[in-house]
Amino acid sequence: MSVTVAKSAGFCFGVNRAVELVEQEAGKGKRVVTLGPIIHNRHAVDRFASMGVQVIQSPEEAEVGSTVIIRSHGVPKVIYEQLERRGVEIVDATCPFVKRIHDIVSRAEAEGRLPVIIGTRSHPEIQGIAGWCGDCRIFETPEQLQTWIEKEEIPSDLPICMVSQTTSTESLWKMCAEIAKKQFTNLKIFDTICKATEFRQSEAAKLSSICQAMVVVGDTHSSNTGRLAMICREHCDAVVLVDNATELDPEFFRGVADVGITAGASTPAWIIKEVNKTMSEIVTTDAVQEESFAELLEQSIKTLNTGDKVLGIVTGIGATEVQIDLGTKHAGYIPYDEVSTDPSVKPEDILKVGDEIEVFVVRVNDQEGTCQLSKKKLDGMKVWDEMAAYAEDKTAVEGTVTEENKGGLVANVKGVRVFIPASQSGIAKGGDMTGMVGKTVKMKITEVNRARRRVIGSIRAVSSEARKAAQEKIWNEIQEGAKYHGVVKSLTSYGAFVDIGGVDGMVHVSELSWNRIKTPAEVVKVGDEIEVYVISFDPVKHKISLGYKTAEMNPWNQFMTNYNVGDVFDAKIVKLMTFGAFAEILPGVDGLIHISQIADKRIGKPEDVLAEGQDVQVKITDVDAENKRISLSIRALLEQPAEDAE
Repeated sequence: MSVTVAKSAGFCFGVNRAVELVEQEAGKGKRVVTLGPIIHNRHAVDRFASMGVQVIQSPEEAEVGSTVIIRSHGVPKVIYEQLERRGVEIVDATCPFVKRIHDIVSRAEAEGRLPVIIGTRSHPEIQGIAGWCGDCRIFETPEQLQTWIEKEEIPSDLPICMVSQTTSTESLWKMCAEIAKKQFTNLKIFDTICKATEFRQSEAAKLSSICQAMVVVGDTHSSNTGRLAMICREHCDAVVLVDNATELDPEFFRGVADVGITAGASTPAWIIKEVNKTMSEIVTTDAVQEESFAELLEQSIKTLNTGDKVLGIVTGIGATEVQIDLGTKHAGYIPYDEVSTDPSVKPEDILKVGDEIEVFVVRVNDQEGTCQLSKKKLDGMKVWDEMAAYAEDKTAVEGTVTEENKGGLVANVKGVRVFIPASQSGIAKGGDMTGMVGKTVKMKITEVNRARRRVIGSIRAVSSEARKAAQEKIWNEIQEGAKYHGVVKSLTSYGAFVDIGGVDGMVHVSELSWNRIKTPAEVVKVGDEIEVYVISFDPVKHKISLGYKTAEMNPWNQFMTNYNVGDVFDAKIVKLMTFGAFAEILPGVDGLIHISQIADKRIGKPEDVLAEGQDVQVKITDVDAENKRISLSIRALLEQPAEDAE
């Protein structure tokens, strides 16, 4: 039996975040409760109960001074207000993607739009979303939406804002969206299905279409687990939903060769591992069959033909050939020069008596009862089979770049020459590809022509796929304030575009520096690696606003940290006014030398004594932190202290 576990099975980002928040709060030694089950999984809830974290059902149950954790599904706005009046500490574990929907419906209502929510009416996530707007409509099916439009005779110009439950299916959402687009002329649609949910559902559909049976692991009360089971049943007749490994029935899998396992977003990893382990131990009785005497007899007298691929056992290694038992009346042998493509390899280096090997039938001599075999030919054929499989499966393979030519690169993959066109090398047009020679690279095989012995590969396809995966990861996890290590990709007059790992965000010129700058080039250049943070983002328009300047970089903060009243230092005169002169203490921070503090005698105007660009020694006499004003004095350094004059 073959058992395959979906890569996306288990905790999603939002659930994982909620679980981590509970664990953190539980370790602080205070009374901690969750308002409703933190996630839809009784095993996780029981585990938290053993840590002292209890579940309450309403704000009235919260004790003063306790910590109340809002579950990942979110709650209505009024619940926050009730908890605040109770005098408790609120820790919000609402999934960021659900939180975004709260903001959308709240803004929509403020704009005079009617929020339309597609989802399960009784689900806590939907109840929470509805609690962030005064009036809304909730529909579970496209039919309900269509009936509402027709029965209520809803006007086509009614301002509508449409959102979806994060765990809804893509097909359901698309049908509802199409109905709304046809009916309403003043419509705003927000695809709020979680991308991680989309990926999990898509993977479940693919896995269930190639497996004879599917196991869906998760709490029966979990909406996303139920939808996974529904999707699997669309592609596979044998689908079972289990809470844990103890619910698996071996009889259900009798006669099944391929089993797939997927799990809901609220299913802990340890439960998935137990289910996988149990499934691996189940062996269907009809998968093991004893060979009959007739079958064994048939094997002993079966015929061999040139070009066959057969299995044999090494029975001896002679001076010129390797003897092979094929399980037939023929005596099989491999001449030394047919053992390996590498002439320096000795047969005894790679073969030993008792080894089972697959070989290619070169020639059959029924009269003498012999069969000439070749391992070398079969190995060569296998490599080409592998190349064809790589091309069909779009599998990434490793190869070493051996040369550069005018058309692109040549790489060696398992002894096969693979041509990589310049356009697929991953190097920009006109770029130098010489540096690629000698490097091990990942590529995808895009074309295999056995007759012409030609294989074409693409490095670009792998990097493009990796970038797409990185983009999905960022959009699944992004949140305001998140920090990224990025690379400056391009500059414009209004800002810098920074690659934060597959996705470009923009740092506006105003967010590059605390000082006034004319162009981004004054601060960064293309290729610079910089630390940035997310100011805001729009998943629908795929736009990210980034910040670069930090509080630590603020010149005023640097001044307040490093300078004090009474400090003496050199400063540069940057501007002369009728009432005094401004001197630069450090870039972005100037201090005023009042005309009365420029000299130890009365002067008519500052330029009588000072000039712009002049370096002078000054003393800090006063700092107005609230208004960010600094008073400096040259005179204080010119006047001799009274005690020194005596």
